[in-house]
Amino acid sequence: MKPLSGLRILEFDGLGPVTFAGMVLADMGAEVLRLRRSADAGPAAFSEVGGAVLHRGRAPVDVNLKNPADLAGVLDLVGAADALIEGFRPGVMERLGLGPDVCTDRNGRLVYGRITGWGQTGPMAQQVGHDINYIALSGALHAMGEPDRPPRPPLNLVGDYGGGAMMLVTGVLAALLEAKTTGRGRVVDAAMTDGSALLMSLFQALGASGLWSGSRGSNLLDGGAPFYRCYACADGRFIAVGALEPQFYDALITGLGLSHQEAPQLDLAAWPALHARFEAIFATRDRDDWAAHFGDTNACVTPVLTGAEAASHPHNVARGTFVDPGVLQAAPAPRFNGTTAEPTGEAASISLADARSRWA
Repeated sequence: MKPLSGLRILEFDGLGPVTFAGMVLADMGAEVLRLRRSADAGPAAFSEVGGAVLHRGRAPVDVNLKNPADLAGVLDLVGAADALIEGFRPGVMERLGLGPDVCTDRNGRLVYGRITGWGQTGPMAQQVGHDINYIALSGALHAMGEPDRPPRPPLNLVGDYGGGAMMLVTGVLAALLEAKTTGRGRVVDAAMTDGSALLMSLFQALGASGLWSGSRGSNLLDGGAPFYRCYACADGRFIAVGALEPQFYDALITGLGLSHQEAPQLDLAAWPALHARFEAIFATRDRDDWAAHFGDTNACVTPVLTGAEAASHPHNVARGTFVDPGVLQAAPAPRFNGTTAEPTGEAASISLADARSRWA
């Protein structure tokens, strides 16, 4: 049994964070029905690229929400669900006849999870955008990248997934706990601007203490510190260095053949020269040679692996971090004792009538 076994969740098919949140909830054992646009409702959504990875663990149900019979069937599912997650622009679900008021009238204990970029309210709520826009407005993007160059997007991990999907999952789970004791659901308004701003809490605290500069690439964790950044090696591959604490820094400079006099850790004025020194040393040997050199030390030095290399790394193999049931992918996380980390593949499509019967 997985932690969410027995919970029923409706996922209204969409892009980015909703799809990822549905995968996480299904990985944890919830029965998730993924309602997707049927052929008679228009072209398939771009979200179908999720396939065996992002769509794993839940059955798709084709619906045309403009068809009164399908709408009635979906409302029946709402009545039997514990939670619903959707990621449309504010007002879309209301226009479809499936807004929070309608759904909670049908099911008072329903947790109604909503994820958008800008949130359900505010002057930009109806504007379009993507991950890069949301983290730009929250202040997160400004801190990322090299100095004197434009900020570098961190894939879509900070807005869509960290500040979006995972905040949605957290909010839905919190509301489900409350509904279990009160019998009343909640509407969860998860905005990627809010979530990515929250993820910046450490740097807000450091800034308030005078320990974080607004200048990109000049701080402890943004690549400014020579002992917390990546370096190119002789073979053109890269090594990651994270020797923050003094004892770890000692191991790093010892492994590089340097002394504290040559490489003072916290002399910020010396950082540019020290970075150049580290850069020259790391460029003398191949990545895997450096990884082996530091492998049994506490220097916090690791190879920067490609996705394929990560899947075959001995540590990841031992933990089963990646699985390949036909498509290489990350196994469910976090782990729970008494369960396996093996993902369930994408279930076969079922009809709306079968879904209603299953949840009757």
